Amino acid sequence: MLGDDCAVQRCQLHKRRNVAELLPKEYQGSADQRLRTAYTMADYDQAKAQLLKTVDWLEGINPSAAGSLREGLEDTLTLHRLGVPEEIRKSLRSTNLIESALSVTETVMSRVKRWRGGDMRLRWTAAGLLMAEKQFRRIRGYRNMPKLLAALETDKDELASSERAA
Repeated sequence: MLGDDCAVQRCQLHKRRNVAELLPKEYQGSADQRLRTAYTMADYDQAKAQLLKTVDWLEGINPSAAGSLREGLEDTLTLHRLGVPEEIRKSLRSTNLIESALSVTETVMSRVKRWRGGDMRLRWTAAGLLMAEKQFRRIRGYRNMPKLLAALETDKDELASSERAA
């Protein structure tokens, strides 16, 4: 399941930061609280309704902040839409896991002083990711991973059947 058919979960933390930086200081805390409340809701429809109310509220303060929240709003709720348990949603709602692995890889690769060919870059990238793997811990909710995989499979099947119907 790749490309346009791939379920995408955008980083909720980055979305909160992007919205906040477009707002005057006096509104940042309130906006962040509204977003945090929506993202911690268990129900997809309730979370989406809360985010849409926040978009409406932001329209009166700063239309750019409202637009920032509106852009990709659905993708910040993918785990909600899939019905993924809260415990694993907490671990996957931010890109920190990926960014940490890439940071270790970047550190390892920064030590290389002379690059010889393109496959050398691939080998050093792999070496960096293997180094990062040593620091990995179990994500919270890892026992729910089969539920996530089942939800992704169901989502893929529903997408395929809706495309056939169209």
